[in-house]
Amino acid sequence: MPGIDITRLAQEKGSPVIILVEPQMAENIGTTARAMANFGMARLRLVAPRDGWPNGRAYPAASGANKILDEVELFATLDDAIADLTLAYAATARMHGQVKPVVGPREAVTAMRPRIAGGETVGVIFGRERNGLLAEEVALADAILTYPVNPDFSSLNLAQAVLVLGYEWFTQAHDAALPFAMMERSKPAAKAQFAAFYAMLERELDRVDFFRPAEKRDSMVVNLRNIIQRMNPSRQDLATLHGAISGIAEGARGPARSGSLDKDGAETLRSMLERAATDKSGATAPVRGIARLLRRNPTEAERLLWEAMMKDRRFAGRGFRRAVPIGPHVVDIVSFDLRLVIDFEPLTQSEAAAASRAEKRQWLAERGYQVVILPAREVEADLAAALDRLAEIVPRGEG
Repeated sequence: MPGIDITRLAQEKGSPVIILVEPQMAENIGTTARAMANFGMARLRLVAPRDGWPNGRAYPAASGANKILDEVELFATLDDAIADLTLAYAATARMHGQVKPVVGPREAVTAMRPRIAGGETVGVIFGRERNGLLAEEVALADAILTYPVNPDFSSLNLAQAVLVLGYEWFTQAHDAALPFAMMERSKPAAKAQFAAFYAMLERELDRVDFFRPAEKRDSMVVNLRNIIQRMNPSRQDLATLHGAISGIAEGARGPARSGSLDKDGAETLRSMLERAATDKSGATAPVRGIARLLRRNPTEAERLLWEAMMKDRRFAGRGFRRAVPIGPHVVDIVSFDLRLVIDFEPLTQSEAAAASRAEKRQWLAERGYQVVILPAREVEADLAAALDRLAEIVPRGEG
């Protein structure tokens, strides 16, 4: 990078000398220089490079580590290149039949650090790309440096081998820490914020009849709270979750307040109704699909009454469910335990719709269901009166 001395760390704390014996490609010399610069090493020596030196093809591969290439030391023989070293390692994947200490990169760096700090010159010898170091070249070293790699594929690219050593050197010699860490989270959420979130979440789940069967509601609430608690959300995390769930809930309720679906939903519902109308055999797949759509898109009267019933102890434990298929029909609210159906009379409806609704009520009555008709207008105008009326009817359905 312009204006930055990439060899500064090596000058301040020293570094091992990297020696490449008869490197065959200038590009590999360049990538080796790049690997050295990555990890604070600066001294590169070349022994009889095949294509001579300097070589312009090395510089693009160095990706800016030009200073290391500019200061390369060139030697005719390996003996000359290691003449001033007090400790030399031969990097090789083979033992070469020689009795020498064998170390990995971590152990090698641990040994060379104090000696480099004491002013000694320590080097690591790397061989040719094609066949590595010769036995007589390994014999010149004090120890063998090798890497724990896949025994079925132990060949490393020259720059890769230098990179592994460089990583170990940098982490030890410079007490290197990661260059950045996870951004600091916002402050932990207070219990009051948790309580507000749980209240909103449970309210919205009640709205869509999530807690079923009703007798398991308490245990389901506990499980949900424990899931959130284990996440250990921060103040911002909880605020984001709160906003996201509220946004979904508001979006779902938006069209339902007018008792209508959006264009696509209305077309889907109309298609399913037409298909279901021709099938009198029972709760067909289309009818179940209609029930799901109606459950997710209640009219304003349905929403108001259902929410109120779920909070009213007079209706607790009576098994009420919303938008449920019974045979070829979908009923607004039903208690199978009480054989009781609540059917809303829409604010407006066509003659055909009125006839279809009357047919449904007759069909239900013939099968032993008590059908309570609640005009939507009355529910919206006086919800308490509608609840009281239902409460008077419900006991008569018991037994």
